[in-house]
Amino acid sequence: MPLDGARLSGDRLEVPYAKSQVRKAPHVDVDDDLSPGQEEELYRYYGRAAGNDRPAGDTDRNTDTTSDTVTDAGRDDTRDRSGDNAMTRSEERLVADTRTERAGTARLRKYVVTEEQQVTVPVTREEVTLDREPITDANAGNALDGPAITESEHEVTLHAERPVVDTEAVPVERVRLGKQTVTDEETVSGEVRKEQIDLDGPEDRNRSNR
Repeated sequence: MPLDGARLSGDRLEVPYAKSQVRKAPHVDVDDDLSPGQEEELYRYYGRAAGNDRPAGDTDRNTDTTSDTVTDAGRDDTRDRSGDNAMTRSEERLVADTRTERAGTARLRKYVVTEEQQVTVPVTREEVTLDREPITDANAGNALDGPAITESEHEVTLHAERPVVDTEAVPVERVRLGKQTVTDEETVSGEVRKEQIDLDGPEDRNRSNR
């Protein structure tokens, strides 16, 4: 930038241009010398004629800006004015937290299924037996009662049990919904910014402190 109107205050160079105006100035590599064309472009941008200490155009365009401090090719160092010749280097850190979101719902649903079961049931039945007994004094009367020779029949009714299957509903258990908290670990990532401080000097131009 043109240095007419600039003054040195301690270690700061105060110029009559706004910070925003300096930031938008045509870019020039600080390691190279100005070419005549670049010099003319800068003079034109700041409204001054090349080699002239007076504004070439409107003199009101840069008023009320003498209090701005611009150093190191337009970098704003207003936050490092503690007077101890030190810069504060800051960086961002990831701060992780949690929030509770609805993850879903659960419900109890009862339905009927049919399955095959087997049970063992004891059953009884009657079987016919044939008992023979000799004639004795005790049964002789019954044996001789009736014709001596005759034909006759005698029958016995037999009974048997058959299994009968039926069902009944019986309560077996109670089921209810409950909730429990389970803690897991998840890894999250994000982008953070950090400041870097470079030292430009005659012996070591690009030594950095990170």
